[in-house]
Amino acid sequence: MKLKDMMYVSLLTAIVAALGLLPPIVLPFTPVPITAQSLGVMLAGAILGARRGCMSLLIFVLLVAIGAPILSGGRGGFGVIVGPSGGYIIGYIIGAFIVGLLVEKFWNSLTTLKIFLFNIVGGIFVVYLLGVSYYAHVSNLNIGEAAISALVYIPGDLIKALVAAVIAMKMKKSYPLIQKVNKKEAA
Repeated sequence: MKLKDMMYVSLLTAIVAALGLLPPIVLPFTPVPITAQSLGVMLAGAILGARRGCMSLLIFVLLVAIGAPILSGGRGGFGVIVGPSGGYIIGYIIGAFIVGLLVEKFWNSLTTLKIFLFNIVGGIFVVYLLGVSYYAHVSNLNIGEAAISALVYIPGDLIKALVAAVIAMKMKKSYPLIQKVNKKEAA
């Protein structure tokens, strides 16, 4: 990996951590707080692409696991990873990868609407799939109960998906970090 790529990965890792400085919204009926960090997941994939976006969130999750207090509310440690929100946190890695993969695939025809939809697929659907499943498991709930409790997060995550799409499209136009590989170059 080139030094420039490492710097971009580190920068997005730091952005996701900085989004954790915003205070979480804790709801009385769920132990999983509403945070701004899922915005960083979407930005990582949409701005850096699949490989580098995934790597930035992998580093973030590893930092959390070793105890860095970079989750919202100053949380960190392996206990958070195996706790009720652990599936969402692990889902960040795969979510960033999926967003990045879709952005790369449609790079030449990319629009803000497409990035918004990709953010929904990777940054919301994939993260929720892992998060809700794991939450149901550790909380001894059935998957339907866990899914219903997650509905409260969707409006905020849709707003974050739109914000990330607008930022990513601005980045593509002004300073694109993803370079589409031509079929001739790949051969």
